[in-house]
Amino acid sequence: MKIKTKLRLGFGFLFLVVIFFGAVSLHYMNKISVSARVILKDNYESLRYAREIRSILDDNDLPLSAAAVEKLKMQLELEQQNITEPGEAKAVADLSGAFTALTRPGAVQSAQRSALRQMHLQLRTIEELNMQAIVRKNEAARQSVEKAATYLIFAASICFIVLFSFSVNFPGFVANPLREFSEAIKAIGRKNYKQRLEFKGNDEFAELAEEFNAMTAQLNRWENSNLAKLQSEKLRIEAIIGQMRDAIIGLNEKKEILFLNKVAGQLLNLDGRDLTGADALELMKKNDLLSSVIQAADDTKPMKIYADGKESYFKLERREILVPMTGEPSENAISASLKTAGEVYVLKNVTEYKELDEAKTNFIATVSHELKTPISSIKMSVKLLDDERVGGMNPEQRQLVQHIKEDCGRLLKITSELLDLSQVETGNLQLNLVRSDPRKVAIYAMDTVRLQAEQKEIELELIGRNDLPKVNMDTEKTAWVLVNFLSNALRYSVPKSRVVVQVIQHGTDIEFSVRDFGKGIDEQYQKRLFDRYFQVPTDGSNKSGSGLGLAISKDFIEAEGGKIWVESAIGEGSRFCFLLPVAE
Repeated sequence: MKIKTKLRLGFGFLFLVVIFFGAVSLHYMNKISVSARVILKDNYESLRYAREIRSILDDNDLPLSAAAVEKLKMQLELEQQNITEPGEAKAVADLSGAFTALTRPGAVQSAQRSALRQMHLQLRTIEELNMQAIVRKNEAARQSVEKAATYLIFAASICFIVLFSFSVNFPGFVANPLREFSEAIKAIGRKNYKQRLEFKGNDEFAELAEEFNAMTAQLNRWENSNLAKLQSEKLRIEAIIGQMRDAIIGLNEKKEILFLNKVAGQLLNLDGRDLTGADALELMKKNDLLSSVIQAADDTKPMKIYADGKESYFKLERREILVPMTGEPSENAISASLKTAGEVYVLKNVTEYKELDEAKTNFIATVSHELKTPISSIKMSVKLLDDERVGGMNPEQRQLVQHIKEDCGRLLKITSELLDLSQVETGNLQLNLVRSDPRKVAIYAMDTVRLQAEQKEIELELIGRNDLPKVNMDTEKTAWVLVNFLSNALRYSVPKSRVVVQVIQHGTDIEFSVRDFGKGIDEQYQKRLFDRYFQVPTDGSNKSGSGLGLAISKDFIEAEGGKIWVESAIGEGSRFCFLLPVAE
């Protein structure tokens, strides 16, 4: 029998049991409901009418008012329409006759009292008849309920026994084969490819067991055929790693050495063949270079190591070893598809590139230094040409001399920036740190560019207290940074605008900022503003510099222990800022 047929028969049986119990329950519940309605409806109404009539008689004096008579008449009519018990009709008729005598026009008071007593007597009779009926019907309903409860308990017991037997026995038809399948699949997960399943019958489980056995046989053959291949691939990978020119160190998640190639062994003065499986934490205690490599932070600066008979530079790269998950699946299948199995450290020899970079820096410094003297001479000569005592010039000649003067100034600025850059790159940047008043430094920088601001009719505004704490800074270089900020702000500001210089205190730092109200800088360029040689694309209306000013400013401020950044938005202008710590 197929599994689908078994399930249909089982659930069909459950459906019939539920329908049977529901039908029995509905039948007896309906009987109980009918009995309750019989008790609560007609007799209760008769008692309520009698109570209302008695209340009207007790609350009003004789003779009765027209309103009281009308109320009595209405209640009496309702009672006449609700006669349900034997003897109740006669009592209602006598009550109606007494009401007629009580409300007869011209009746004497004694006759009215007699009619009132008669009405009270009949009301008592009606109440007794209905109370006796309620007691009688209640007893009948109670017996009916007890009988219904007995039948329901019996039916529920039968259904419970049947369902309990079904719930205990029926799931085994499906659960037992599934449990065997689960155990077999776990054995496959443990690479026990000799696992087999045996099911009797012709249902889906038997067919699935045959397919499972065929699969395990294929896996067993695949495992046996690939062991040699995997061993060969492992040896080949180890040979490739061993012959690489970079130093490579591999650690597993327990900080044990997986592999250490020949170059790494020579560099660390270790024998990689005897270190596989060794604890790297223990080796770090005896080998300072290995400790430096493993504990090094993610930094772009090369490591200086003595190798090949000279000081060499190595670039450290660290990578995680990620392998597919083989254990129990996680709730988040995407993030759990890979897990960390260790780390690989690669030391790339960049000595050649470092030497080339130093040669480039020295060349730039030499060329800049050599160019600075003739450019200064050209600038002096142009200044003499502009002097009227040397001789007069026509407007065209004067304009050409002015252009030469501007270009000489720009060349001097570029050569000065290149010299400063070479000092930074070679580590020869000299700082003359003194306790200085930050407000005075800002005023000095503003005075330096004041003539340039007046030419464009731009207002320079300073915001800052006079009692700001001193800052331990290199005054010349800090003023150079502010002048660079101000020059850029004036260059990109429209005439007759303003530039705001602000010097304020933030906790233990002093913030310097220069704000212009130009067109602003696009967000895509802001992150690269402080990169060397980067220039924001312009429309040609502003002459751009060498792209070194902000990069050198960043080096100066960071060398003084500060922080530099920019805030800008299109159409709102730009604000260049840097922080320097307050002097202790």
